[in-house]
Amino acid sequence: MTSSDAENRAPAPPEREPTPTVQSAVARELRGVLGALSFKHISGIYVLGGLILLFGLWVPQTFLTTTTVRDIGSDQAVTAIITLGLLFPLAAGFFDFSVGATVGTSAILSAWLIVNGGFSATEAALAAIGVGLVIGMVNGILIVFFRMDSFIATLGVSSVLTAFIMWRSGDQQIIGLTAGFEKIGTLQPAGIPIPVFYSLAFALVVWYVQEHTPFGRYLYAIGGGREAARLAGIRTNRLIFIALLISSLSAAFAGVVVTAKVGAGSPGIGPPYLLPVYAAAFLGATQLKNGRVNAWGTIVALYLLATGVKGLQLTGASFWVTDLFNGIALIVAVGLSGYQRRHRMTGKTFGGLFGRATAVDGDGEAKPGA
Repeated sequence: MTSSDAENRAPAPPEREPTPTVQSAVARELRGVLGALSFKHISGIYVLGGLILLFGLWVPQTFLTTTTVRDIGSDQAVTAIITLGLLFPLAAGFFDFSVGATVGTSAILSAWLIVNGGFSATEAALAAIGVGLVIGMVNGILIVFFRMDSFIATLGVSSVLTAFIMWRSGDQQIIGLTAGFEKIGTLQPAGIPIPVFYSLAFALVVWYVQEHTPFGRYLYAIGGGREAARLAGIRTNRLIFIALLISSLSAAFAGVVVTAKVGAGSPGIGPPYLLPVYAAAFLGATQLKNGRVNAWGTIVALYLLATGVKGLQLTGASFWVTDLFNGIALIVAVGLSGYQRRHRMTGKTFGGLFGRATAVDGDGEAKPGA
């Protein structure tokens, strides 16, 4: 063969990469599942199991009963509804410290409308939820349009709502609710308190919206970097406004449910929820999604906290153990979330504490980062 023939010979085609086999695909999926089941992703489930074992051995006569399970499920259902709604502004990097007062406002207003206003159960419930919508609009206007810090704005709104609660109730319980209204919170289909069904249905909705819709992905993108998301074409102001509306509506609905469940409108019923919901949201962010608020991580965190508190109460612990336990849980959760952020997050806003590093394409479509 001459040198010219060698030069004119066509180059050999590049070697084709081997086609992935079914076995390799299955192995890859299995590695992903095992990674998701690692301790750092679902440590809360292991801790929950440990608490059940601990208190089951410590106070088996009172802890290992259907009554305890029913009480924990029913009590935490209301907290779950509030926390799940709160996940929307948190995903975008914003606080809503008015949720506790919104619960109280809804509770007092619905009870007052029935007892003193002559409203039916449906009318009172819808009116209370409607007030929640107004509260969310006020929060949205202050934060989105007046550019107020969400911490200060919602804290101020909370103070105003607390004053309304004291004025409307006279700092007294409002009793005499109708049986029709109480059914909203006391029905027990198949022996399970109906608030549990509310919370599970809401968790499914929140999970789907956050994980499988553009709206949820856009909120995470805003939390990772509001200005970057805006420049990518995401209507950040509108989405933040909607997120705050959802948070207030959820809290208002929870206020109706807890009032119906208790059978009275109490002026002190809302604010105590504030610490548990934030502890659950922060702790839930350390579960499953490794630094990002999510519905099922929140549910795990809620029942972990509730099991710990209930177990300590059944052992005869003092009345202040609830605040102590939730406070420690909040500190630990924030510390864990900060640790995960330093190792995985690139966002500089508060939203980066929760959102996975997120890229946004040219069409404004948020894409979860690796």
